[in-house]
Amino acid sequence: MKIFLAQQNYHIGNFESNTAKIIRAIEEAKAQGGDLIVFSEMSVCGYPARDFVEFTDFINKCRESIRAIQQHADTIGVLVGAPSVNPIPEGKDLFNTAFFLYEKEIKAEIHKTLLPTYDVFDEYRYFEPAYEWNIIKFKGKKLAVTICEDIWNLGDNPLYRIAPMDQLMVHQPDVMINLSASPFDYMHDESRKAVVKANVIKYKLPMFYCNAVGSQTEIVFDGASLVFDKEGNLRKKLPMFREALEGVVLNEDGTIDEPVIEHATLPLSQELSSPALEENHNINQVYEALVLGIRDYFTKMGFTKAILGSSGGIDSAVTLALACEALGKENVRAILMPSPYSTEHSVDDAVQLSKNLGNPYDIIRINEIYESLLHTLQPVFNNLPFSLAEENMQSRTRGNLLMAISNKFGYILLNTSNKSELATGYGTLYGDMAGGLGVLGDCYKLQVYALAQYINRNGEVIPNHIITKAPSAELRPGQKDSDSLPDYTILDKILYQYIERRQGPAEIKEQGFDAALVDRVLKMVNMNEYKRNQFCPIIRVSPKAFGVGRRVPIVGKYLS
Repeated sequence: MKIFLAQQNYHIGNFESNTAKIIRAIEEAKAQGGDLIVFSEMSVCGYPARDFVEFTDFINKCRESIRAIQQHADTIGVLVGAPSVNPIPEGKDLFNTAFFLYEKEIKAEIHKTLLPTYDVFDEYRYFEPAYEWNIIKFKGKKLAVTICEDIWNLGDNPLYRIAPMDQLMVHQPDVMINLSASPFDYMHDESRKAVVKANVIKYKLPMFYCNAVGSQTEIVFDGASLVFDKEGNLRKKLPMFREALEGVVLNEDGTIDEPVIEHATLPLSQELSSPALEENHNINQVYEALVLGIRDYFTKMGFTKAILGSSGGIDSAVTLALACEALGKENVRAILMPSPYSTEHSVDDAVQLSKNLGNPYDIIRINEIYESLLHTLQPVFNNLPFSLAEENMQSRTRGNLLMAISNKFGYILLNTSNKSELATGYGTLYGDMAGGLGVLGDCYKLQVYALAQYINRNGEVIPNHIITKAPSAELRPGQKDSDSLPDYTILDKILYQYIERRQGPAEIKEQGFDAALVDRVLKMVNMNEYKRNQFCPIIRVSPKAFGVGRRVPIVGKYLS
């Protein structure tokens, strides 16, 4: 049996485009002698559709797409994902479903059992879990079909009380097939392979795993679909971050003829362990995810041009380079806005960066605007000492200018704040925190530096001086980030333990960090939730990003 994996990039709610893309893949698989083609979870409507599924019209359009697709499922079996209606009054009104289409009919509907509600997922808000588990008989094979989370209930501390594959094994299936929409993070490629391999080893069956690709606002799907043989050897891996259609033959005896890419050698406990934060951990994947996140956000929203403030610092430099790669250098406009406290080398660095990248740029000095604001506010400020107010006036002036140009010419403002800054509140609301998309908001400062080195891997794109100089907001004379924040080599590690690993203060202190510093950092994180709550969407690249996947109160006393 020749089974195709269709790893595709869908547009949520764009039924015409999604359906046409699915049909093209079916026809291509048929032309290559395919017996079965597998698409990803919720492929018809895109994932995650969130509250769109609460609209009857949305569900009707999903069913119309299924009817159109099934007309092409004549000589080939098709497994495609979409929501379906639950006919039983009790429980949620919908199932998350894998439709099996063949001979132009819906032959079976497989419902998702395990509905995650952690991190970015909220599936139990919408869907009812499966209450029966059946295999699909097709061309002499018995297919055990599951959907994404259904295969993740493994290990010593399972999240759910039931494992769908345990139920399906009573039917003695020949192969496991999983339709997935599994988001990217810089640790997930390893853990995903480990989980698929663990299922194969446990059930002694080959697995065909089809994952989505593409970015949906803040969530990036990286593809990397997999085929494992029944011994746990990786036989096929589709590329990361791009669409692909690949066919693999499953022999009558359950073997796969593809060459072994990776042998099943590591013990499961080792494979499922999370690596410690390293500023360069899979930085090439982070780079590709950010580029895809920018590109898809613009393409799917119908935007074409970006604007950003270019300061001569590392964050804006990396953001500018990523945007030029994603959108084309001619479509990214950099605005340099030096203030009375900006150093000339910062302006020179920003100019050289844009010359290296070839993108358009403008220099708009804000000195006169700043002085005018000071003059206007003099009766109120009444000669009080220089403070944060004067610093933030500069930042908000820049935000105002950027948004004015954005409105005038139709640019989308890219925000350049990094995760270390957002965590500690080191940013100005309505100033440098303004923007339509947060590019680096899930990258700690050390990761931003690693991204800069990666961008320069084949030659200097980002001027070396930008990478080596001490970071500064340049909002007062001689200012450096280290005046307000701990050294990033320490700060980022504490933040990682608290945010990604959810370690408490005692646990972090036991790792050797200064007790007073830990208390100070955690207080900064919790006190600044009100700022992050007003921030734009952030491209997610870590296991725990600010945004929809991290929900903590704005008004709270814990550690603050």
